[in-house]
Amino acid sequence: MSLASDARFWDRSSRRYAESAIVDPDGYERTLECTRALLGSEASLLELGCGTGTTALRLAGDVRRYLATDISAGMIAIAEGKIEVKSIPTLSFRVATAEELVREETRFDAVLGFNYLHLVRNVKSTLRSIHVLLEDGGLFISKTPCLGDMNPLIRLLVLPAMQAVGKAPHASSFGASTLEQQILEAGFDIVLIESHASKGADKRPYIVARKR
Repeated sequence: MSLASDARFWDRSSRRYAESAIVDPDGYERTLECTRALLGSEASLLELGCGTGTTALRLAGDVRRYLATDISAGMIAIAEGKIEVKSIPTLSFRVATAEELVREETRFDAVLGFNYLHLVRNVKSTLRSIHVLLEDGGLFISKTPCLGDMNPLIRLLVLPAMQAVGKAPHASSFGASTLEQQILEAGFDIVLIESHASKGADKRPYIVARKR
């Protein structure tokens, strides 16, 4: 398995993904509300793992510039189709990874990564790249499924079985405490941790971290 195979998986899944409903709409709305409150109208934003652009379309009109990226060309094609229907001048989509963007000169006031970090191949490397991509004092805002805190049957049996037949993508298994430590080690101070689930236990902590 490789980054290229991950991209092919999401390309194949892009139509189904675009048609799927948000599992917890109330929790999602709370995430959007909290994120919007942290951003200024002059902010420059980068979203990593934007999928088909649902979050970008909701937030981009509130900021000066919003670049939404994903490794899947299929996902980005669907997202670009959406802004052909509903134009948002501040928003652009692009196929890219955090590591590729680091090589460019553009830096951002905030980086968003929703349902993203558990899908990257090297979490520590990606966090270091995000740190570089931010202006001094910039915010990294994330909401991450922590598989290590979920039912062991999911990560030890169900997920590997689905991956073996191409029905699930690469996913890293870590707990919330490990994720928090990795964020700190990458050069951030954690300023907020919340649960946005509308019901039940939430294993996807919403974390706001500031670049030191």
